[in-house]
Parts: sequence; structure tokens; C-alpha cells
Amino acid sequence: MKNKKYQLSLLLLMIANTLFAQKTFTLSSKTIGGQATVTQEFNGFGCTGKNESPQLSWENAPEGTKSFAVTIYDKDAPTGSGWWHWLVFDIPTDINELVSNAGNVSLKLAPENSVQSITNYGVSGYGGPCPPKGHGLHQYVLTVYALKTEKLGLKSTTNPAIVGYNINANTIAKASLVMYYEK
Repeated sequence: MKNKKYQLSLLLLMIANTLFAQKTFTLSSKTIGGQATVTQEFNGFGCTGKNESPQLSWENAPEGTKSFAVTIYDKDAPTGSGWWHWLVFDIPTDINELVSNAGNVSLKLAPENSVQSITNYGVSGYGGPCPPKGHGLHQYVLTVYALKTEKLGLKSTTNPAIVGYNINANTIAKASLVMYYEK
């Protein structure tokens, strides 16, 4: 009898946890895991990858979200200030996904009216991982930001530090994934 009461209590606790669990702002990807591949790798600077941005999707944006931004940042780049690989902002709230290769600005796969500013490669759009050979694993942080403004008021030519500053100044919440890569 005690065993059945224990099992019933455990079942009720599991149901309660499921019913009342708080849904959190979450970023996921169908095309990347813990490691970047040659598909995401940059094509240039001594790298020969396909330079395709990963598919990203997010859910459970917090109340008050008026737009989204997505970045990829390498804190391990030997620059003293890291390396910005992708900055996309002014993504409308009715969008919750960037499709694979949306970072190729010539294909126009990014959401309409979103802005892809220049990266540390000096061009707009996605620029994949390309760590110096023998430098070890680099950590690439992919982040979606829920913003409290519809537009950042920045252009595609705005430098990454200014974009990052404006994103952070308007962030309500953020969710991240991490991938690693080395040459």
C-alpha cells in the first residue's frame, strides 16, 4: 500500500512539474551541434569552407519583446577584442527562425527588413569560423536577443562594436548555443 501511495505521489509531482514548468526563452538549431563543420567554416583567410550560416530557431520570447537580434561571436580570436562573425537585427517578432544560409545576403533568405551588419571580416552577412591554424579550439557563441525596441536605427555598415552596444542596451532576454571549431 505504501508503495502505491509513493508511486501516486511521484506521478502527481511529475504532472505538476509539467503543468507548471516555466517556459524559457530558448535557441536551437537543426544544422549544428557542439562542433562547427566545413559547412559553416569561412571561405577565405586561409579557410576553404562553404560559409553557410546555420539554421536557428527560438521560442518562448518574453512579454514586451518588440524585435530580435542574432549574433555569433568568437571570444577566443587572437585580437584582444574577439571576433564578430554575424550580426542580424531588426528581426520582427512574428519571425522565430533564420533558415540555413540566411547569412548570405545575396540570396535574400533573411527576414524582410532585417539588417545584417558588417562583421569583423569587413562585409555584411555571415562569416564563418576560421581560427588560426594551431591556435586550438575556439568557442563560438550563437545568441538570440529579445529586444525592447522594434528597430535599432543602425545600418548594414555599422561596425560590430556599435551594433553589440545597441543590442545589449535594448536586451530583455537572451538565449545562446555554443559550438567549437579548430584548424
